[in-house]
Amino acid sequence: MCSYSSTNVFDIGEYTTEILRVESDSFLSVTFFFFLSSVQPPKPLLIATPLEAGEFPLLMFLHGYLLYNFFYSQLIQHVASHGFIVIAPQLYTVAGPDTSDEIHSAAAITNWLSQGLCKFLPANVIPNLKKIAISGHSRGGKTAFALSLKKLNISTDIKFSALIGVDPVDGMDKGKQTPPAVLSYVPHSFDFDMPVMVIGSGLGEVKRNPLFPPCAPKGVNHENFFSECKKPAWYFVAKDYGHSDMLDDDTKGIRGKATYCLCKNGESRKPMRKFVGGVIVAFLKAYFHDDYGDLLAIRDSHVSLPLDFKFDSYL
Repeated sequence: MCSYSSTNVFDIGEYTTEILRVESDSFLSVTFFFFLSSVQPPKPLLIATPLEAGEFPLLMFLHGYLLYNFFYSQLIQHVASHGFIVIAPQLYTVAGPDTSDEIHSAAAITNWLSQGLCKFLPANVIPNLKKIAISGHSRGGKTAFALSLKKLNISTDIKFSALIGVDPVDGMDKGKQTPPAVLSYVPHSFDFDMPVMVIGSGLGEVKRNPLFPPCAPKGVNHENFFSECKKPAWYFVAKDYGHSDMLDDDTKGIRGKATYCLCKNGESRKPMRKFVGGVIVAFLKAYFHDDYGDLLAIRDSHVSLPLDFKFDSYL
């Protein structure tokens, strides 16, 4: 871990990518259910995949509260262009405060991968199920941590190799965590057998207006998640960007418009999205390919950066 890479993970990578839409078994008609139900995933998926032949590690990415998975299309394609298959399920369309169903759904999708994923990928694109990371944004980040901690005694057939929280949020405030609570407020108490990265937003804890709480409140946000991590853990905070700034440039519909109105945002989404995509790629290259050059270059600012950030780690 002593040399820098000459590549720029903040740019689109060398692989041509495609986003595939896969419906769940609950969307199948009665006619086809008997034949296809064992093949279709438990929840609808977006799959961002390279089109060139090869074996690629996987990243499962869980969406934020009441958001659609396709709001992250540009982000997951960025990651896929660097040689990763990204699985982005739609865990729900309507949900209350309890995240138990999301944890169960994320586990079911993980267990489906070994039997179903290959059937939907391009020819000669092979998923490496021995190298799979789980990640998520906001409430999806909480869900990723909860599943990794085996909350509700839920486990998966496939072992995760890395964990990434993108501005994870555990509820409204300390003492007002959504069940099941992930944070215990005991430093370094997360019992993970894998590397972890937490990405935070500097503006996430800031109210956009007095009528709404901040989208990533202090006491239940990225700072607290990182505090409970053990070695090895990496921590990046984008100083002047907000909780929704890694989403697509144009998020349509009522929910899409709400992402501009409810959270304190930066000047534009592109820098934050490039930063999040880049550090995810650098982290996965480090721990899946033993190539730490990009991650170290970002840490030490030896690469052109899309924004200002602060950094910490437990290494």
